[in-house]
Amino acid sequence: MVRIGYLRIFFITSAMLLLSGQAGAFGFDEVAARAEALAAEEFRAPEPVPEFLQNLGYEQYQSIRFRPEASLWRGGNSRFQVMMMPTGGFYRHPVALNVIDREGVHPLGFDKTLFDYPSTELAKRVPADLGYAGFKLTYPLRKPGVQNQFLVFGGASYFRGVAAGQRFGLSARGIAVDTGLASGEEFPGFREFWLERPKGGSDVVVVYGLLDGPSLTGAYRFEVHPGKKLRLEVGARLFFRSEVDQLGLAPLTSMFFYGENTLRPRGQWRPQVHDSDGLLIHDEQSGEWLWRPLLNPAELQLGFHQVGNLGGFGLIQRDREFSRFEDSEARYDLRPSAWVEPGEDWGNGEVVLVEIPTDSEANDNIVAFWKPRQQVAAGDSRYLTYTLTFGAPSISGHPLGRAVRTFVGDGAQPGGGEAEGAYRFIVDFQGGAMDQLDRNAAVVSEVSARGGKIVEHFAEYIEARHGWRLSILARPEEGKDLALRGVLSADGKPVSETWTYQLGPATGLRKQVQ
Repeated sequence: MVRIGYLRIFFITSAMLLLSGQAGAFGFDEVAARAEALAAEEFRAPEPVPEFLQNLGYEQYQSIRFRPEASLWRGGNSRFQVMMMPTGGFYRHPVALNVIDREGVHPLGFDKTLFDYPSTELAKRVPADLGYAGFKLTYPLRKPGVQNQFLVFGGASYFRGVAAGQRFGLSARGIAVDTGLASGEEFPGFREFWLERPKGGSDVVVVYGLLDGPSLTGAYRFEVHPGKKLRLEVGARLFFRSEVDQLGLAPLTSMFFYGENTLRPRGQWRPQVHDSDGLLIHDEQSGEWLWRPLLNPAELQLGFHQVGNLGGFGLIQRDREFSRFEDSEARYDLRPSAWVEPGEDWGNGEVVLVEIPTDSEANDNIVAFWKPRQQVAAGDSRYLTYTLTFGAPSISGHPLGRAVRTFVGDGAQPGGGEAEGAYRFIVDFQGGAMDQLDRNAAVVSEVSARGGKIVEHFAEYIEARHGWRLSILARPEEGKDLALRGVLSADGKPVSETWTYQLGPATGLRKQVQ
């Protein structure tokens, strides 16, 4: 029995299932029943860990190390193993962990001897019934017999994944509630997990999660397939305690500090700093692939991208060369991209992009999610499935030319266009259908603007890039966002994705030019 009352409920629930003989059939339906029952109760926030653990700094927390030899399933023939995460620092609420095997459902009790602490004094103060913050899944991604971390569940509803050869970067979330709204964001969290022990030699592992928050509860099933790309087949049933103004399904969270399309902060020597550099959206109804380079805005910025029939969306890291970042420690060139594909028709809605100002790479300031048009009210429930893939920027599989670089400059300068109050936008496209074009092909640009006027635009082949360049000169209306769209076509058909950009009047670039 654990000290923290909120967790005690879940451990008792698992124990009752075991004693009743129903544990062998435990699965998603049981988690959904628990979530539905919980939604009928008043929300109770989980009790935090002791204050001295909450006050641990980043370095102090990182110095608490789980002993790999204590990994769950290490002694068997499973290719998967599990490492538990300590609470402390950002991880202020423990979660309940359970194991499902042939014998039933077993609560995984806390054992502080599984960790090495930086001092005996700290170890002495850690309660013996504290609980874990989450867990990390490992699997031999590179060579047999060597375990590599590839999926981490820890903190609120966040989880992070990587494919073979990548470094952890952006995160996914179970749900987003009122993200970007002035009313304030709500952060539901996973309160309990069940890990289903895989068969020997299996390349698939299943994890169930119970989510709880002031506005809703949820039951989740994650079918996990690691490898050259990490694929998660996700099923979720949501139960709403109250209405939600802005519901975000399959949310992705990332960091964009600065890049080639922004000003470099004073004192920064690295060319770029970001986990993701763009939002990609596929509309199956129109066939359009839309690319939106990310920004670190001067003010909170929300973008709403309506889609006829969502084929997928994702936050992508297209810059894959070390020279683009020159950071030997962070290795932003090895950060993964993430792509979401609906499992069925999600109905009408829009992809929302939230960009939050930040002055540090330590802050995740980018969120993207699907917002259904149909509002939810208290007592409603919703079931959804989707596939979430972490991997290379090509995981979306789109066949058109890709915008690999975006540059923005003063349109009143020599080389920019000498147009007062205007901006020069340069977009380089490569790959896909464009690789099949002759350099003398009749490629034309199609450009439109909202909140401003297009002065000129044209397309040209750049020999040094072995690709095509779209050049735009545009002048924004005073005090308005300048929203641009551009695509390259040949023989009346698009050969590139649609590039889109939003330049707000309060951005550092706008201030400098004006």
